[in-house]
Amino acid sequence: MRFANATLPDGSRRDIDAKDGRITALSPSSSSAISGSDLDLGGALVLPPLVDGHIHLDKTLLGLPWVPNRATGSQVADRIEAERKVRAARSVPESETGANLVRQVLASGTLHMRSHVDIDNRLGLRNLHEILKVRERFRDLVTIEIVAFPQSGILRSPGTADLLEAAIAEGADLLGGLDPVGIDGNLDGHLDVLFGIAGKRGVGLDIHLHDGGEGGIAELLAIAARTKAAGLGGKVAVSHAFALGSVPTARAAEAADALADAGVAIMSHGPGAATIPPLLLLREHGVTVFGGSDNIRDAWSPFGNGDMLDRAMMIGYRANFRHDHELSVAYDMVTSAAARALGLADYGLRVGGPADFVAVEAGSIAEAVAARPQRKLVVKAGRVLARDGVLVA
Repeated sequence: MRFANATLPDGSRRDIDAKDGRITALSPSSSSAISGSDLDLGGALVLPPLVDGHIHLDKTLLGLPWVPNRATGSQVADRIEAERKVRAARSVPESETGANLVRQVLASGTLHMRSHVDIDNRLGLRNLHEILKVRERFRDLVTIEIVAFPQSGILRSPGTADLLEAAIAEGADLLGGLDPVGIDGNLDGHLDVLFGIAGKRGVGLDIHLHDGGEGGIAELLAIAARTKAAGLGGKVAVSHAFALGSVPTARAAEAADALADAGVAIMSHGPGAATIPPLLLLREHGVTVFGGSDNIRDAWSPFGNGDMLDRAMMIGYRANFRHDHELSVAYDMVTSAAARALGLADYGLRVGGPADFVAVEAGSIAEAVAARPQRKLVVKAGRVLARDGVLVA
């Protein structure tokens, strides 16, 4: 199969030849050579597949009647309790609403994602089992990493530590954590559990950290120190890390050096009211910074659509990115940087690589981020999955 007249991110015009799911050639375009079996992209910009580094497939209510957000406070604990009430009223399994969301993100060009899945002493492993069904259902279309996420804490939710280990045994890929001080009130106790299981099971970590200020920085430094000591560099991420945006620049730079030295990545989704980490500073200090959707149409947020170009725009807007090279950073956060954070070795537009890509009507990466055009094509293994924003596979 040949996809003719593609514009690559570097601005070059190429024909993309694909066979057996791989790119076999990236040849200079020649309009006179187009045959009836070729698909003419007409100069559309072709990007590698989008990557969602932080999504909650088990939480979404997508496809159900509108559910108002009923949280009565702004703290994480308030939202956890509000979510319990919404969950108790659900009549549709998480595998169904999660599948609704996967179909939507596929149509927008996301072919890789990391989903956090709630594990606690009330839910047990039910949500994990539901999202494992989703992963199996879509396994030929999208890769889904699953993080066993202790949404209610670990120490304050007795039995959760054992459930986290059981989740890894039953198919989860990584361990999650949540505000060791803000939720569990015990930094070392929380991290002892996580790094203990990670060492025993040989898995990575992705820890939610909302705690701000110097307290949050202390937690980040503790995570970095344990990561380095455990030899887990490149396998640990901290999601949100609001503290990095709530301390003086010099202090954030010190923390960035520690994170880079330990190999701890930072995920930001371009939060609404919360502080955003200093993305450019982190990158300048060698930290892998990547993006994700976070909550989509659930008890935590009524917003979100799973479109990672849209998310890149939000990240850029919150970070005050105005120049093309800055918008390219936002793009990198939802493509190559996210792929590195997720450990995707077989990723990118190259000869011999997977014939996976997204085509958009834009003249440059910066325009694609700013304008978020509808996806003209989404291609997986050389096969068209979506056309003009509609899933056809």
